[in-house]
Amino acid sequence: MIKATRVQRAAPAAFAWAVLASGVAAETTPAPEDPLIGKKAELRGVEQGIENISEEKHKLDQGLVRLEAERARLAQVLIDAAARLRETEKQTAEVEAELQKIDSRQEALRASLHERRALIGEVLLVLQRMNRRPPPALLAEPEDILKALRAAMAMGAVLPQMRAETIRLQNDLAELVRLRDAAQSERANLARRRDELTLQRANVERMIEERRAASQQMTSERAAQEERARKLAEQATSVKDLIARMEKESQAARLAAQAARDAEARREAADALASREQRAKALAQPFRDPARLAPAVGFADLKGKLQLPAVGPFLRRFGESDGYGGAERGESLAVRENGLVSAPCDGWVAYAGPYRSYGGLLILNAGGGYYVVLAGVARINVGVGQFVLAGEPVARMGDGAVKTAAAVAIGAKQPILYVEIRKDGNSIDPSPWWARSDTRKVGG
Repeated sequence: MIKATRVQRAAPAAFAWAVLASGVAAETTPAPEDPLIGKKAELRGVEQGIENISEEKHKLDQGLVRLEAERARLAQVLIDAAARLRETEKQTAEVEAELQKIDSRQEALRASLHERRALIGEVLLVLQRMNRRPPPALLAEPEDILKALRAAMAMGAVLPQMRAETIRLQNDLAELVRLRDAAQSERANLARRRDELTLQRANVERMIEERRAASQQMTSERAAQEERARKLAEQATSVKDLIARMEKESQAARLAAQAARDAEARREAADALASREQRAKALAQPFRDPARLAPAVGFADLKGKLQLPAVGPFLRRFGESDGYGGAERGESLAVRENGLVSAPCDGWVAYAGPYRSYGGLLILNAGGGYYVVLAGVARINVGVGQFVLAGEPVARMGDGAVKTAAAVAIGAKQPILYVEIRKDGNSIDPSPWWARSDTRKVGG
């Protein structure tokens, strides 16, 4: 009885110790983690990462918008500066031509006066005698009166002719004085124009250098592409072959050609959907948007709208004799030393570098199978694959010391820019594309 009682009393105590032991074990042994809590924490991390990426993407997008706006602004500034430089070159050429006319007129007047120097001497002698020897007194010297009368009769017969010659000489001398003053004024004007031209050229060169430094395309990859282009040029046998090889073997040229094809397809699709008013508006202002990354209008629709790539008179026209028994496949412009060369149209650079007897050669892919060839330049400011805008300065002429094939054929001493337009591999007449006002200004 006593043993049962002890056992009964010991049971609660053992149970209490068991409960206490289990509590201690619960405090020392960690409970398994809830997988849902871990997933939620992971989800929060992912969501935070997405939010951060979205913010970074938004910042990048804003940066790209700013960069694109800055690119467009710089492009427009450069185009405007190039246009001002071209206008100054035209005005300088006009002043030089006017000064040449004045000098020629002066030389003609001097030659005429030199031929009439005997007559001038007679006129001056007669005038001197009339001034220094007044008529004699009527009663003092009759013989002298007779002589005077005879002289007067002789002078009466000669005087009208002498008066006419005197008036003519007077007008010529007055014209000579006027021409001399005009020549001095024009020379001063020419000096100012040349100073302005020098400053504007330096300004354009500075902007070109800034853009060159800021452009991502002026990297080692571009240098490698240009070296590749030069090697291809050594193997090519003609401009047609050069273009084909560039687009086949140069990645930059191949990408540019593909970009031209894609842009042409997009433009044709857009033209198909555009209304007549929208298309007419685009044709009226094809170069309005400086932020464009592809031609807004097809090259075939730009007839009569393109400005010449440089300022200067035509020396050879398409179809004229080339002096070797053939016909010219392009046009040659006489450009002043260090003259600016601008892109006549939008396009992708298919080739940029020296090429055989062409000198510095620049080929623009204008889309639609059209290519514009500019040869004879001394310095090129753009690289293969680059998209350039109409009016953008792309090259500069030299001083004419290095003779290209075009310069040798013409026998010119000044720099010669050779311009050729090709369609599907064949040379075509470029004259329909030039703006008439531009060709008149350069003496075309």
